[in-house]
Amino acid sequence: MKRLKRNTISTLAIALLCTLTISGCGGNNSTGNSASETSEPASTNSAAPAATNADKPDNSKEVKLTGYLLGEAPKGMPAVLAAINEKLKQDINATLEINYIGWGDVASKYPLVLASGQDVDFIFAADWNFYISEANKGSFLPLDESMIQTNMPKYFAKQDPAAYTAAYVNGKQYMIPTTTPDRKVSVAVLRKDILDKSGLVNPTKLSELGPYFAEIKKTYPDMIPLNLDSQYDLTKPFSALASEKFAYAAGPLDSADPSAVGTYTDTEDPTGKVLSITDEPVLSSFKFAAGVMKEWYDAGYVNKNPFANKVKSMNNFLEGKAGVALGNSLDIQSVVTTAKSKGIETYILPFLSPTGKSISNSWLNNGVAIAANSANPERALQALDLLMEEESYVNLAYYGIEGTNYVATADGKLGLPEGVTTENNSYPPDASGFWFVDKDFGKPSVDWPESYVELQSKVKDYLVAPTYLGFTFNTEKVKSEMANLKTLSSQYFQPIVIGGVKDVDKAFDTLVSKMNSAGIDKVKAEVEVQAAEFLKNKQ
Repeated sequence: MKRLKRNTISTLAIALLCTLTISGCGGNNSTGNSASETSEPASTNSAAPAATNADKPDNSKEVKLTGYLLGEAPKGMPAVLAAINEKLKQDINATLEINYIGWGDVASKYPLVLASGQDVDFIFAADWNFYISEANKGSFLPLDESMIQTNMPKYFAKQDPAAYTAAYVNGKQYMIPTTTPDRKVSVAVLRKDILDKSGLVNPTKLSELGPYFAEIKKTYPDMIPLNLDSQYDLTKPFSALASEKFAYAAGPLDSADPSAVGTYTDTEDPTGKVLSITDEPVLSSFKFAAGVMKEWYDAGYVNKNPFANKVKSMNNFLEGKAGVALGNSLDIQSVVTTAKSKGIETYILPFLSPTGKSISNSWLNNGVAIAANSANPERALQALDLLMEEESYVNLAYYGIEGTNYVATADGKLGLPEGVTTENNSYPPDASGFWFVDKDFGKPSVDWPESYVELQSKVKDYLVAPTYLGFTFNTEKVKSEMANLKTLSSQYFQPIVIGGVKDVDKAFDTLVSKMNSAGIDKVKAEVEVQAAEFLKNKQ
């Protein structure tokens, strides 16, 4: 079956689980977090002296900066951007143009934007979105402490220096990591009314949702229980099912592809042993997940061709076309608040390991890079300093215009202006793609339902730092093997992930055979070398 059209960001290789585990993915981030929602404490960098007036750049010439983000521009973006540009013109004599790369086009367009030679000053970057591969290509401008200190003084004062080291590729830094790593867990949002009809009471695992899906199939013929899109949702159910058996992660590998295969680690194993797909508990966990997905696919609980679908389950959920909204505890905020406004009570199911834990994110889960061909790198850094670390800019970039998109309450929460709803708000929180801003400036919403408030109160207790937090795998020595492995994904792995295979055991036998031929052993050996070096230096 799976000769279904390969999805964009699904090139393959290793990332399957990378994005899987980090959720991620991205659409990843989120809404109004406070300092307690960062996975690592930000530390003040006092090692270097503050820049003097003589060090400050000359901004006498007005410049226009071009940035690229992921997703889709909110309807209110022109008004918000005009407000941002008014401030930027006054502060650094620059204006900003923002372009978007849609979720369904990331794999094809992201590298092309950087390789085309067109005007690009900065672009969203993350360990799950081609950071290593594009850095190795020379697509990003190398950064040093002096550049950051001079042009990003607010950011430099707050960022933990360990974040810079985490961003090293071949000894150089190419990303400006967020100062506030997200604290989030992958989740599924369900409809409480359907859950009650199904007879399920407080399910704690995705594998328990068969009766819920059956009720949807019986009572709501226009709704698909798992209506997966081609990139953001594609691997999430499989990953959640596998995680019920062990706390796996997609090893310390170069990511960028949410449905690829490669090496893995047990995130709760302090030794950091590198595992292959044929090792236990990986193989048995994957076969368990594949078996459940096949059962659901055959029952019609999964859309037949996710690879042709570019509408995320979160959007289809609100339109009554999906029984589950897949996301993380941050990016589903707009889903649960909009559902509440429609009179729909939601049930949020976190995806946890057998010990009830989830791995925390590193600084690299959200960041931004300066394009190698940027005509104004210093000014781009200055703009990013304001957008990331100046509260008035963060509020604009993340929440929109006060009085139009939000109002602040006396108790520090955010509400909606009169006449504005979560459905017609032209600039909802987290929708703009500025996920790298300092979320210590985030604020809770008065519209959060109790289910979401309860989840947020538990997230910090779910999170544990993985053994390889801050590690990135450099693929240079195994480029050919990585390319071969990437080629395998759409044909041999993705059908397994969505449940579209006739025989699970035979499908895995074929996949493993193809992976061996493609050089997975060589890749694993290189991962082990780099992982061992990382662990040695971590002591």
